[in-house]
Amino acid sequence: MAAEPETLQQAIVAFADQENCREYVVPRRWSNGVTCPTCGSDKVKFQPQHNRWQCSNRHPRRQFTLKTGTVMEDSPLGMDKWLTAMWLVASARNGISSWELHRALGITQKSAWFLLHRVRLAMQDELTGGAPGGEVEVDETYSEGEVF
Repeated sequence: MAAEPETLQQAIVAFADQENCREYVVPRRWSNGVTCPTCGSDKVKFQPQHNRWQCSNRHPRRQFTLKTGTVMEDSPLGMDKWLTAMWLVASARNGISSWELHRALGITQKSAWFLLHRVRLAMQDELTGGAPGGEVEVDETYSEGEVF
């Protein structure tokens, strides 16, 4: 499994190449080997000239990529932009704006806004929608007239 980049420069270098992106994402998405997102079969063959896999079973949508079935699907942005954006969002202590993302990645602000919302959607907890649950500890917080 590829090492986690610790700095922005390492992330940019690591995700600059499509092969590096594939080596980084495949073990994280398919821990037991690549499977077809349509039928679940593990009889798939990688087509390096097209950077996608093809399922051996006959069914519609038998060809798929790393983006298929994820928040990255149907996006014209490459994996280099997506993975670097995910690294930036995850490592930003106080969050990141779409303008900052647009400047860092060299894409339009509109694309950065779309990308940022998709990354935030992917980072939400499926059960609670991203809201904190259970016991939450808060220090010196003023809320609705009460001091905790």
